[in-house]
Amino acid sequence: MKLREPLFVKYAALIVALAGISLLVSGAIEIYFSHRQHRATLAELQRDKAAAAASSVSRYVEELAHQIGWVIVPASSGSGPELEKWRVEYLKLLRLAPAITTLRFVDPHGLERLQVSRMDADRMNGKTDLSGDPGFITAHDGRVHFSPIYFFEQTEPYMSIAAPDTSGDGAVTLAEVNLKFIWAVVTEIKVGERGYAYVVDARGRLVAHPDIHRVLQMTDLSGLPQVRAALAQRDGTGASLESVESAVDPQGQPVFTAHAAISPLGWYVFVEQPRSEALAPLYASLSRHAIVLLLALGLALLASLLLARSMVAPIRELQSGAQKIGAGNLGHRIHVESGDELQELAEQFNRMGAQLQESYADLERRIAERTRDLETANQGKSRFLAAASHDLRQPIHALSLLVAQMRSPGRWADRNEIVAQIEAGVAALGNLFDDLLDISKLEAGAVAAQLEDFAISAVLGAINAQFAPVAREKGLRLKVLPVNARVHSDPVLLQRVLSNFVSNAVRYTERGGVLVGCRRRGASLQIAVWDSGCGIPEDHREDIFREFVQLHSPDRDRGKGLGLGLAIVARLAPLLGSRVQLRSVPGRGSMFAISVPLAEAQDERTGVSSFPPYYEPTQGAPLRSVFAVVVDDDEAARAALQGLLAGWGCLTLAARGGTEALAMLAQHDRAPELVICDYHLGSEENGIDVIRRIQAASECSMPAILVTADGSPEMLRIARYHQYPVLLKPVAPAKLRALLTQLLAKGPSRRDRELYQKAV
Repeated sequence: MKLREPLFVKYAALIVALAGISLLVSGAIEIYFSHRQHRATLAELQRDKAAAAASSVSRYVEELAHQIGWVIVPASSGSGPELEKWRVEYLKLLRLAPAITTLRFVDPHGLERLQVSRMDADRMNGKTDLSGDPGFITAHDGRVHFSPIYFFEQTEPYMSIAAPDTSGDGAVTLAEVNLKFIWAVVTEIKVGERGYAYVVDARGRLVAHPDIHRVLQMTDLSGLPQVRAALAQRDGTGASLESVESAVDPQGQPVFTAHAAISPLGWYVFVEQPRSEALAPLYASLSRHAIVLLLALGLALLASLLLARSMVAPIRELQSGAQKIGAGNLGHRIHVESGDELQELAEQFNRMGAQLQESYADLERRIAERTRDLETANQGKSRFLAAASHDLRQPIHALSLLVAQMRSPGRWADRNEIVAQIEAGVAALGNLFDDLLDISKLEAGAVAAQLEDFAISAVLGAINAQFAPVAREKGLRLKVLPVNARVHSDPVLLQRVLSNFVSNAVRYTERGGVLVGCRRRGASLQIAVWDSGCGIPEDHREDIFREFVQLHSPDRDRGKGLGLGLAIVARLAPLLGSRVQLRSVPGRGSMFAISVPLAEAQDERTGVSSFPPYYEPTQGAPLRSVFAVVVDDDEAARAALQGLLAGWGCLTLAARGGTEALAMLAQHDRAPELVICDYHLGSEENGIDVIRRIQAASECSMPAILVTADGSPEMLRIARYHQYPVLLKPVAPAKLRALLTQLLAKGPSRRDRELYQKAV
């Protein structure tokens, strides 16, 4: 056995240290609690014995006082026959109470009329004046009096007891009591072999002790720490006796002590035991524990040597095997036959090696699969970009050809047709840009839902206003069923989802109509769009939610959209905490639905109007001669919009920012009737700030429109909060003119004004 092997020495020392520390800690804890328990038991025993002795002395003294007070004589006038009767009663009492040595009868005036004594001759009518005696004064008031201890002829301790006559005429009986009879009480108290009890009075002088000579010597024990602590505790100036660790006997030897007060006398009973005797069982226990500890340490040393030897060889085998497996030799197996946890650990290493072999093979397979998935994704992304590039090039190509036709001198007769084609191309290009931007934001995770409580009627009203003219132009019926409910969702994202539903329904329905309705489903509201279109086959219902998919237009007719609407919906629905529900019958129609939570607070109020209470021109006023302000930091967009409004007959001021617009308005006496403003102006102010500055300077709330290329939910939510309508660039002139005509010619109702004021 190689005792100098580092691993062996390390394990042997560790095991010995652990065993030794465990045994030492265990022994120390056991000794500590044994010591505490032994002291607590001893203290409890001494307190019980002290309390019992105090109770015995109290009963003994109170019984004497009771016997003295109940000496019965019919009258106490002090005449000769009556004094004889008192004398007879006193003699009876002396026979019953050996501790009483002398009895005196004192009349109500404080004169001694009778004395009966074991030690002196009896006398009558001594007429000694005792009216100033403290005992007579206390008993004359109807209370029993116990005098301080005094020693008769400087030997035996005595105490006087004064008791009032039970007849209530003021006579008093004075008794002298020999206290050596309390010795019998304290001598019966034994604590161990050398323990004892003793009694001291209120001044610390010894009253009773197993050694009667100490009492006869008038020993004063007030200097002992335990007696001094008891007297101080009675006076309220000392600590409890349990905290006195320096208790000693008269010879100065340390003792364990407990005391109890004798309540009617103000005395104390002390029960003490020498500390050496009290702790002897504890010292014996310590010796036994030390022997057991030494034996246990020896056994631990021997066992640790054997255990360390049995552990070193398997551990070295495990170390060698782990190094080989770590070096890449996954086929190596460790052989340990110890029959314990080390063998199980070796088997686990072997299983780990096998699992690593399988994991490497599986990892290589998954890497290959992931590589194929990435290639497929790249191909899909390439197809997506190719399709988007194709759809971008087509309208741009058409626009370039149409512009060339406009420049041809011989095509002026076809001018209106060419303009209509240009407008269609611009609209298709704008829709494609919007959809591509939405798809890219959703893919990048840049869109987050902002949930709030709102009336669903506001969203449905916007849907109806947006698609009713389109459906009417196509000869379809669009019906939006009214509903009085409030939901907890994102109004901007929810309107985008429903707009795509209705847009597809109108686009793919040739006859019949489109119905938008709501239905309560527990704590949710289901919003559904029904159409009577061509329907969707069962095997293509997942395909319609992919990009650039048009089932009934395999060549992707751009007149029927770009195939991105439902792909956007599929990404928006999870942001709203919902999913798209689809039911369809080919040839009969389809139903698209989404569910949103109902708001906790539901009321019957209608929603606030989408527009604020603007300045109202004359009812039905055309755009001609309307004074409009255009604010846009892009010079080309500003000039184009100014020219468009001028062509419609408007008087237009165009500025690049709010400060320039206010400077131009200061040169006119007429207040503007309309403000069209970009949202992002390239400075610290935005379009809403500019509109408010113009309204404040003009002292009127004229209509205002935000025209912006920022279609983010945050911007739309801010505009909705401030009650400003938004048109996203590129803006169709027809849509702009329709909105201007609506704002200028059809002002809000009185109820809309009141609701807006409450909302503000």
